[in-house]
Amino acid sequence: MERASEVLTAEHRGIERMLRILETAAAKAERGEKVSVEVFSDAIDFIRGFADGCHHAKEEKTLFPLLEQRGIPRQGPIGVMLSEHEAGRRYVAQIAASLEGYARGDAAATRTLTENAREYVALLRQHITKEDNVLFPMSDRVLTEDDQKGLVERFEEIEREEIGEGVHERYHGMLDRLEREMGIV
Repeated sequence: MERASEVLTAEHRGIERMLRILETAAAKAERGEKVSVEVFSDAIDFIRGFADGCHHAKEEKTLFPLLEQRGIPRQGPIGVMLSEHEAGRRYVAQIAASLEGYARGDAAATRTLTENAREYVALLRQHITKEDNVLFPMSDRVLTEDDQKGLVERFEEIEREEIGEGVHERYHGMLDRLEREMGIV
């Protein structure tokens, strides 16, 4: 039987690919190398659509409430994860807000973009480590087989409702294309 933690952990690997892309693009932009606006706008699309709109939605709408019901306090690891989701959204909003200025070659906008990209990457890497090594093992200890089955089914519903059919495949194609463009093997 597939567990909820396995689904979410597998999604982390795709998110980590985007973090490498975003980190590489930001570093190039900081050095004054030309990075197309589309690289950053695609990263925002992926983050908002997949990392936040799908992955975090699964956690916030299903996993975290169920963990609370099973005795894991919201003020503990769940609260930390929710706080980090919000912080990530703020970084992404700043990246998005700076894109127009970046496209014009505005140095301040480029700084805002690259600083927020770096902060987002650092935050999400730490966040993923905490979930993979602390929260998900904890969830596997407290959730029943029925809980796991229900979560996996609900995850599939969220994917259909939140991002739609075929979007996962589009995002994986985007990751492949952006890795090639950024020279990531």
